[in-house]
Order: sequence, then C-alpha cells, then structure tokens
Amino acid sequence: MIEISEKVMLQLFWTAGLIVISSVVILIEKLWWKPYRIRSVLEKQGIKGPKPSFPFGNVSEMQNLQPQPPPNSDVKEAWVYSIFPYFHIWKQRYGPLYLYSTGTKQHLYVEKGALVKDMAAHMAPDLGRPLYLNQALEPIFGDGVLRANGKTWVYQRNVIIAELFMSKIKKMLYSMEDSAMEIVKKWDKSIEENKGKTVDLVIEHDLKVLSEDILSKACFGSNYGEGKHVFERLGAMQTKLGTTSTLLGFFNLSFLSINGNKEVWRMKKEVDVLITKMINDREIQNKNKNDDEKPNDLLQKIIESSKRDTTLNEKGFFKTKYDMNQLTIDLCKNIYFAGSESTALATTWALWLIASYPEWQQRLRSEILEAFDYKLPHSFCEDGKLQKLKLLTMVIQESFRLYGPAVTNSRETFADMKFGDLLVPKGTYLWMFVPALHRDTDNWGPDAAEFKPERFANGLSKACKYPQAYIPFGFGSRNCLGQNFTMTEIKIALSLLLYHFSFEVSPDYRHCPVSNMLLIPKYGIRLLVTRLNHTKK
Repeated sequence: MIEISEKVMLQLFWTAGLIVISSVVILIEKLWWKPYRIRSVLEKQGIKGPKPSFPFGNVSEMQNLQPQPPPNSDVKEAWVYSIFPYFHIWKQRYGPLYLYSTGTKQHLYVEKGALVKDMAAHMAPDLGRPLYLNQALEPIFGDGVLRANGKTWVYQRNVIIAELFMSKIKKMLYSMEDSAMEIVKKWDKSIEENKGKTVDLVIEHDLKVLSEDILSKACFGSNYGEGKHVFERLGAMQTKLGTTSTLLGFFNLSFLSINGNKEVWRMKKEVDVLITKMINDREIQNKNKNDDEKPNDLLQKIIESSKRDTTLNEKGFFKTKYDMNQLTIDLCKNIYFAGSESTALATTWALWLIASYPEWQQRLRSEILEAFDYKLPHSFCEDGKLQKLKLLTMVIQESFRLYGPAVTNSRETFADMKFGDLLVPKGTYLWMFVPALHRDTDNWGPDAAEFKPERFANGLSKACKYPQAYIPFGFGSRNCLGQNFTMTEIKIALSLLLYHFSFEVSPDYRHCPVSNMLLIPKYGIRLLVTRLNHTKK
C-alpha cells in the first residue's frame, strides 16, 4: 500500500479547507452581503419597501396579494391592478419608488416620470437588460438585439438601423398595402356570406397574420406561409416562458421540470433549423448573382454583415464561425418576434379603441377620405399622404399609451449609477410597469386613465410633463429600432380598414387584458364589422 505522508495529508487538509472557506465566502457574498449592500444604500436614501424574508424575499407575499382596484375606478381599468397586483398595492403603501426582492435579487420599482427621464439620459453599457432574464428567455431570444448587452447589441443595432430609415420603409408601402388588402377581402367575404349584413368577428388572429405577412415580405423576402412555422413556434415558446415567475425573477420550478424544459428547447432547435434553412436558401440563390441582382432586404443585410464584419472578431468577441452563425439566427428570431407579435397587438388594441369611441372613428374616417381623395387603396406612395393623417397618429399614440403591447420595462445596473440625486448600486434591477406609468396623474394629468387622443395634438413634448416616461417603444438608447416601420404599418392597416368598414364593439366582447410577455386580450377582441360604400361628395 502507498502511504501518504503527514506533510501531504496536511497540504490536502489545508487545500480542502481553503476550498470550503472560499465557497462559504462566495455564498455569503451572493446570498447576504450583495443584497444587504444594495438595500442599505437605497434605504439610507429614504427608499422603503416590503420587508423580505430569507431565502425567498417577497415572493410569498407577491403570490398571495389579491387585486385591489382604487375606489370609484372605471371597471374597464380593473385589469391594470390585476396583472401585477403587488405593484399597485405596494405603491399605495410605500410610494411610487420602492424596493422589493425575489430571492437574492433586489428590485427597485419606478413609477416616477422624473426618474425615468434621468434613466433615459444614461447610455449603454452600464444600464442594460437584466442578465437573469437573458438566461431565462434564452430559447426564444438567444443573444438577439432585444436582450443583448454591450458589443453584441451595438453590432446588431448597426446592422438593423440603416434598413429601417423612412427612405427604406417607403419602398415597402406597396407590399404593406397588398397584405392589408388581403384582410379587407377576407372580411368582405364574411359579410357577403352573411348576405351583406354586419358580421361579428374575432379580429386579432387576422391582424396577427397581417403583421406576419408584412414582416416576412419586407424583411425576409418570403411570405406568411413560408414563415408560418417560425411564428407558431415562437408563439408557443412565448406562452411557456411568459410567466410571472420567469419575468420577475421567481423560482420557476414548473419551467425547470424535465418535460417543460425539453419542450421549450425542442421548439428552440426547430426554429433555429428553420431560420438556418432560410439563410442557406438565400445564399444558394445569391451564388451566381452580382451585387445589384441580389435582394435588397433586411435578411440580405444581416447575411452580408455576418460575412464581412470582422471588427469584433479581431477583438476576440466572436471566437468561432458557430458563434457568428448563432448570432445571425438569434437576430432573425428577435426581428420575427418584435416585428410581428407586438405590431399585431398594437393594431388590435387600436382598432378596439376606435370601435369603442364612434365620434373618433368618424373623425378618423373623414380625415382618411380627405387625405386620399376617396382613392384607397393605391394612394399610400403619393408623397406626404401618410404624414397628413394627424388625427390617426394621435389615436395610435394614445392607444400605445393605454394599451401598448409592452407590459414591463426593466434594466440592470452594471455599475454604481446616479440618476438625479439617487445613487443606485451595481446589481440593482429597475422595473417599470408600463400601464401604470402611462396612467400616472402626476405626469399625464387628472384625466390620465381616459382615452383622449387630443392630448397629443401638439406632439409628445406637449402631451405630458415628462415625455421620456412615455415608453411604448422602450426608452433611452435602447428605444425600439423598428418604431417607424411599426407606425407606418399600423397607419396603413387602420386606414384601409376604416375606409372599407365601420366598427362597433360586439356585445359578446369580454374585456380582460392579461400579460404574457405582452398585453394580450384573454378572450379575444370581438367587433361588429359593417361594409361601407363611399360616394365622393
């Protein structure tokens, strides 16, 4: 037998001891010191919040609190207080700026326009997307532009931004119009089958197909049919991952189950394969073409950038060809998700609001008829026509304020940061509940919960005290890159639909907005749709 000397045993003992001590120190730092430091810094500045309990913080209270709408509040507004009831209840107790925790994560809830203004002034990279969310949502977003930080985000932003200038979007107008006319024809057919009478339609699926078709044609040179499987799987992953536990940092045990995990990663792999095939097919098509013969769309720009951009590679950022390929796939996934799902929901909620306010519907229709001289479709490319739709722009802006697709907006501080007079320590998660922020009476006035598009008559800067706290497209340097694309698509869709039809809210409609990453109608949007025939006066 080999005898181990006393000296060797002593060395092994000290090594093991150091490992144990180091592990304990790391655990203490992670589980106690870091959360304690963050809370201490914020509490010393007068910020209060619910008392956390070890090891789950305020998770138990968050799961047990029930919605408490304010007295005399509009029944239609009850949903605002039911999505994340603890946000509202804690605001009543601790004010519009408070501290809460989920496990070791320390969150600062922000419902103060002045503070959002200060946050918006800070540039990346010290204020970025929360890293734990990036990990939780990795199957659906990967390291794409919606969740990326630092160099990865800068690279993707530079690829996308030039393709979404208005000069490029104007070339997509005919394509957008063609897609919207397919919905007009479909609804026309439903009315014809009902002998020309008003029909009761659930509209959100058709508007989702519309957005998906526009995105597929404009950005990827395909159509809804070809991108259908990508959209379906992204939607299924959204349902699986869009839980409160995932988004707010709970211990998400249901997702960690073997079956749930396997299903999500299976769908992720399927989407990656579909997008890889689309990229490979495009490269094969381009093989014997000159540069001026190749498609001029966003997919082509992404492919070309992935081939020629070596700046980051030289710095060691992309270590392998696989890294670059995966980033290209992730970027495409992010565009598919953001450019279709969010836009479709925005159009859906806007049309519901228009149906809910007949006087505004008539004003919009009159504006559209006058702007396009009763010549829809085939008039959108006439110079300046869309820009003349001032009332429609105001209604869309107000719809984004009250029923924007974004439910929350979050950031993580990657360094100690100062927002105005407030010092926020490194590692703090900042959360904004968008529907509440957009109904803040301090910023929007006493009528903040009411539908009043006229507040935007003189632009966003005059609509409220802190325009930076209007965040349907995000805020600061991380503002949505596709904002112009989205607004143009919604204007075209609503113009054509209001030109051809009138709308009323169906008596069978049940108002129940819920959160699943985005603000969705739980029971669908049902509208009564009637065909219009215009005669020029």
